[in-house]
Amino acid sequence: MQQPPPYACAPPGPGGPPPPAAMVSKVDLTISCEGLKDLDVFSKSDPICVVYSLEGNRRREIGRTERISDSLNPKFQKQITVDYRFEEVQKLGFYVFDIDDGNNDINKADFLGKCDCNLGQIVSAGNFKQPLSHDGRNFGSIAIQAQEQGGIQKSIKMTLRGVKLDKKDFFGKSDPFLEFHRQLLDGSYALAHRTEVIKNTLNPKWKPMKINTRRLCDNNPDTVIKVQCHDWDSDGTHDLIGEFYTTLAEFEQIRPGKTFEVENPKKKGKRGYRNSGEIVVEQISVEREYTFLEYIQGGCLLNFVVGIDFTGSNGDPRDPSSLHYLGGSSPNQYTQAITAVGNVIQDYDSDQMYPAFGFGARLPPTWQVSHQFSLNGNPQDPNCQGIPGILGAYHQCINSVQLYGPTNASPIIGNVAKMAREALHQQQAKDYYILLLITDGILTDMDQTIHMIIEASELPMSIIIIGVGNADFDDMERLDGDDEVLSIGTRKAKRDIVQFVPFRDFKNVPASKLAAEVLEEIPEQLASYYNDMKYVPINFNYMPHG
Repeated sequence: MQQPPPYACAPPGPGGPPPPAAMVSKVDLTISCEGLKDLDVFSKSDPICVVYSLEGNRRREIGRTERISDSLNPKFQKQITVDYRFEEVQKLGFYVFDIDDGNNDINKADFLGKCDCNLGQIVSAGNFKQPLSHDGRNFGSIAIQAQEQGGIQKSIKMTLRGVKLDKKDFFGKSDPFLEFHRQLLDGSYALAHRTEVIKNTLNPKWKPMKINTRRLCDNNPDTVIKVQCHDWDSDGTHDLIGEFYTTLAEFEQIRPGKTFEVENPKKKGKRGYRNSGEIVVEQISVEREYTFLEYIQGGCLLNFVVGIDFTGSNGDPRDPSSLHYLGGSSPNQYTQAITAVGNVIQDYDSDQMYPAFGFGARLPPTWQVSHQFSLNGNPQDPNCQGIPGILGAYHQCINSVQLYGPTNASPIIGNVAKMAREALHQQQAKDYYILLLITDGILTDMDQTIHMIIEASELPMSIIIIGVGNADFDDMERLDGDDEVLSIGTRKAKRDIVQFVPFRDFKNVPASKLAAEVLEEIPEQLASYYNDMKYVPINFNYMPHG
């Protein structure tokens, strides 16, 4: 394609370019009401709905529908667009007014009722319906439907290699890697994907890559995509070898063997300069891919499971210095972690029954060590009702068991993997499991845990590990496969399913920040798993798509 004007793009910083930012989905909300209160004497009410973002005690207006005259059962045509972030609890308020003023001034309007809810509840319900309340009484109902913007999503799977790239290192060859940038509306570029570095070669072949078209170009076939080839340097001052421009529309027409010339803007136009090498497409395919929201709205449930460390290293629960101490002025770290993560996930599980387990304690009456026990004391049914049920079982359990050891996490991971394997037998995108594992130290059964995680990487599940206390968690970082695929011996994980964070990094910030950090990767993990399995959303046929 013809090269566009060379818009300025910020150079990499000392630590190299930043990782791609998390993508935010835009969701259109369609609103209707039934059975509104009639406040007009000679006609019916003239309703309008105002949508607010509820942040603590503050309300911030997001948008409002049109006013509909003389209707107690309005179906509003104007949609309200909101940013959707799975990893956050996004509280919204839907306030319905009877407008008699021609200027739609709600300060002069009669209040008909409101509905406060979470955006997660709306997107997971398909057709969300709740009563409208006013002064403790219900007056009619409101129905809200959510539709994701962005058109049809696809994924590009391809293998690329470089040919005769420019030599940038004085004592050796280049260490090339590729970056894919999408052009924004203002002409600047945002990083969408980065490959691994291939050391000391002018003819690299990168690992097969998969790029989501929403991240790459917001599913727009005509968005300009800039592909840059850099020479990696340890100090982060990576040198540009060259670049080329393309689009999704061009990618969809490419066949294996296609060659892109890599040009360096500083050398272009100089006498005798042709290019700085070539990028050859060895393999490529562009396939339809479903989004996280399409799976959720199609009927996929998130099944939340909790595992809590009851080993002796937590300290005597009666001692204020213990990580399990319950008598402080603020909740302990275990309670905060369960609450922060659970408050987000609960919107995506209709029955809100959550299995909760402990490990590493001696249990009455025999006082034998157990590496997996139900917090509610019922081995046949470990389910707790909602997040309050989990916390209640945890608080009761901490006063009835003896903290002991060792810190073995593999039994609980194996148990959740068993649940996920049973879900896999359904051969549809119906049940995805999220295990929250909270521990105060390094795992004693690290090798067994790695084996279990590798096995679980082929199942519909993700694992969140939160390290509480001040232990050295360096070895735990190994479980988080962000930098390299988790492996042991000859076995390798099929995909990255673990997110590990130390609680202390979020000790002085709102708990919502912790939840956002540990849950950010879940939508991609779920969607990529089901897409790789070729599972279509269960109720996909009824859902509107662009």
